Amino acid sequence: MKKGFKFLILTAVLFISYGIKAQSDNKPNIFLITLDGVRWQDVFTGIDTVLLNSDYTKSKTFLKEKFVGNSIEENRTLLMPFFWNTIAEKGQLHGNKNLGSNVNLTNTMAFSYPGYNEILTGAADDEHVNSNKKLYNKNISILEKANHFDAYKNKVAAFCSWDVFPYIINDKRSGIPVNAGYMDATCDLNNTEKFLNDIQRQAPIIWEGVRLDVFTHHFAKEYIKKNKPKLAYIAYGETDDFAHEGMFDFYVKSLHNTDALIKELWDYVQNDAFYKDNTYFIITTDHGRGTGVEKESIWTSHGDEVKGADQTWIALLGPTIKGTGEGENEQFYTNQIAATIANIIGLEISDSKMGKALKL
Repeated sequence: MKKGFKFLILTAVLFISYGIKAQSDNKPNIFLITLDGVRWQDVFTGIDTVLLNSDYTKSKTFLKEKFVGNSIEENRTLLMPFFWNTIAEKGQLHGNKNLGSNVNLTNTMAFSYPGYNEILTGAADDEHVNSNKKLYNKNISILEKANHFDAYKNKVAAFCSWDVFPYIINDKRSGIPVNAGYMDATCDLNNTEKFLNDIQRQAPIIWEGVRLDVFTHHFAKEYIKKNKPKLAYIAYGETDDFAHEGMFDFYVKSLHNTDALIKELWDYVQNDAFYKDNTYFIITTDHGRGTGVEKESIWTSHGDEVKGADQTWIALLGPTIKGTGEGENEQFYTNQIAATIANIIGLEISDSKMGKALKL
């Protein structure tokens, strides 16, 4: 074979390969983000003044000065400025029951593993997913399905504060890299990742099974900068644990801090050539919790016996999402999120158990 002909063939192969890669890179990117056990009331009405003035709060003066304004609208913006200055302006927020916007679980458990299973698989499974035990999930998540689909193959990753997530996502079967709990970063570490590995257990360890969200966030961000996953799942966890401890001060501060972490991610992707104007943020929670201080609906708890624990919310932001702000007079369910992700990335799934994709 002549050298010139060989060169033409090599050039054609490289061109086709580049074209396939470019086409893959142009497929939409998605960041699925969850905040564990955050109530719709906190998102849509701001700091709870009943809890603020209760025995659950130690630093009343500080919280009042920082998060209490002259209206509900001002209060919620003080608590979650990114949600209300950016998502409410450019995206969508669903779940404000005061406007008739309802988002609910379809599982009857109203606690974490069943909630995350519903978010990630698009279907409740009360028969098999009915505890928070470290059991490998038999159900297949949208993360796993995407990880075996065209442009998203080996471009999926998860970073989670709760150490049960390797089981929820079933990292062994799915092949998805999951960094959860106090796991270290591995493989071709940069200096920041080495530093995070060194210090994550030097910070106060409040719960052995849940690391502080700041570490989860920065492990995720370094991986994203380095590996450019097209579907990234980030599960912040400390809000739920602070609530269980009855530490309203820390619950509020954590929610405010998480809003800032999400803003930092959004600012990053909007200034990165790979992600800019081609990335969706889907943000939600795994369950609600009680509405106040009364025993039958106490805010520190959730589950099937706690009134309001099935009430959740969804926030959406991205290039083709209509900036309609707060929804009104609507009914959505947590089981619609997986199908929405499949719809965005162009993955056809014929599963009658899954909720229908949201119309964006």
